[in-house]
Amino acid sequence: MRGKIIIIIIFFMTYVGYCQTQYLESFDGTQIAYTDEGRGKVVLLIHGFINSGASWEKTLLKPMLLKEGYRVIVPDLRGTGSSDKPQKDSGYINDAEVRDLILLINKLNIKKYKAVGYSRGSIILAELLTQDKRIKKAVIGGMGLDFTNKDWSRRILFANAFRGDTNSETKGAVDYAKSINADLRSLHLQQKHQPCTSLEELSKIKAKVLIIAGDLDTDNGSPLDLQKEIPKSAIKIVNGGHNDTVKTLNFATEILDFL
Repeated sequence: MRGKIIIIIIFFMTYVGYCQTQYLESFDGTQIAYTDEGRGKVVLLIHGFINSGASWEKTLLKPMLLKEGYRVIVPDLRGTGSSDKPQKDSGYINDAEVRDLILLINKLNIKKYKAVGYSRGSIILAELLTQDKRIKKAVIGGMGLDFTNKDWSRRILFANAFRGDTNSETKGAVDYAKSINADLRSLHLQQKHQPCTSLEELSKIKAKVLIIAGDLDTDNGSPLDLQKEIPKSAIKIVNGGHNDTVKTLNFATEILDFL
């Protein structure tokens, strides 16, 4: 009986993939945590600011992807979740987070994949699209065009906030970060050295891209303006604001239809 149970467990783990946290040692020795679940075509999910990969567990998208037979890979970006949290500028410069993701895909020997980003995860994904041609389809969620400006005032505002200079606009985010014991120094550096993908770079993206955002989500610029800058892109506007759109059924079904 014990042998049969072991065989069943091995079969189950082989079928669904390994869902426990695993680690990649990245280019500078930083340990990047990730989960790898399911079998089938690969979808990489990239989380937003302050959050970690665990935030996808609060959405309908991840379980729906697994139910539809996708293999879902979810990293904790450096500085978040169970990943290491470098405390120096050198840990975030030169698109460090993008390099982590490329190395992760290399480690897993993935030849082609699809990717979904939300909020700051979309900013990381936009730059990843310019560097990794293995992405065949991508979803940029909860983001407008403003991140393409290297002097984006909102980025600078939040970089300053997590260095200690808060105001009425940023206090809520800082308080939330403190409430979940997020690393404030790392969050500051994430904003300070956030990737900035130029309009010229966006114009050279070859993958098919879906821009999706809530109808009340305008803090990061116009999603429509972003869609105009990316060839082979489409746009969907669903109900919701920035913090709740990602959890909705409409968000998940539009993405599944696109993928």
